[in-house]
Amino acid sequence: MADLARLAGVSVATVSRALNGSPEVSLATRQRIGELARSLNYTVNIGAKNLRTKQNRTVAVVIPYDEQSRQHITDPFFLAMLGSLADALTDRGFDLLLSRVDSGYLAAASQLYESGAVIGTVLIGQWRHHAQLNALAQRGAPLVVWGAQLPQQVYCSVGGDNLAGGQLATRHLIERGGRRIVFMGDPSLPEVAQRLAGYHQALAEAGIAPDPALQLNVPFETGQARAALTRLIESGIAFDAIFACSDVLAISSMQLLRLYGRAVPQQVLVVGYDDIEWASHADPPLTTVRQPIAAAGIEIVQALFDGVAGQPTPPRTLPVELVVRQSSLR
Repeated sequence: MADLARLAGVSVATVSRALNGSPEVSLATRQRIGELARSLNYTVNIGAKNLRTKQNRTVAVVIPYDEQSRQHITDPFFLAMLGSLADALTDRGFDLLLSRVDSGYLAAASQLYESGAVIGTVLIGQWRHHAQLNALAQRGAPLVVWGAQLPQQVYCSVGGDNLAGGQLATRHLIERGGRRIVFMGDPSLPEVAQRLAGYHQALAEAGIAPDPALQLNVPFETGQARAALTRLIESGIAFDAIFACSDVLAISSMQLLRLYGRAVPQQVLVVGYDDIEWASHADPPLTTVRQPIAAAGIEIVQALFDGVAGQPTPPRTLPVELVVRQSSLR
């Protein structure tokens, strides 16, 4: 701004007023300074402005797009998490700035902070980019990620207890008579890998050997999940239960089973994950592992503000619970 003032032959205060459209500066001067600013690619330093006015009350919420997982921003789980975060930020008098970045280039998520537009960043989705997230945290930007706690983690994560969730779902299916239990999810994702570990632990506790043919490694995308389940059904491989790593996959599976004449729960027990609103309205109502979505927003925002204040932000694992409905009750 000082350079603009020197080039325009006016004071810095005049430049500031002109760029903010103040009527105290003549129209001709405002236009001349505006043209000069554009010709020099001048942009307002939002961070400096916010520091001066002490009015920056915005947090970036970033949902990375992962080409392999194929999970879109309209996924009901994302929408529920956004609502939880919005409520938690509103309660503190802060705004939410929603952004979408390619998960292969997560460094872009720091640009809003580095420009001064936000005080910190929340990422909903850890995906398979642990190293990138560590590098992002090492740049010094306040960052909290919804995801699993992993070894050598530099960033703060907040997430549900995925290992316990996998155990709860699988133990319940075994207790209801399931022995040939299909696992449906993408174990290359840290959260799903932990749910798979819980699935294996529950099988081992019951003395049931896992069958690799029953592990369907599918993304959070119904088309691919239905295709994999179709192949399993048509192969003639026996199964009597399904543990799907999202409610959307579970509900889609129940619809497909109906097309093949497999009654739920009489012939196939089904358990999902998340407890989105749709789960209780499914046909039949879906048994699922409830993620702590309401508590998640509060915990994530608190962890972010702790980081902004320079306080320690260790990872936080939140409890999950099994919600039993008709899809798993014979």
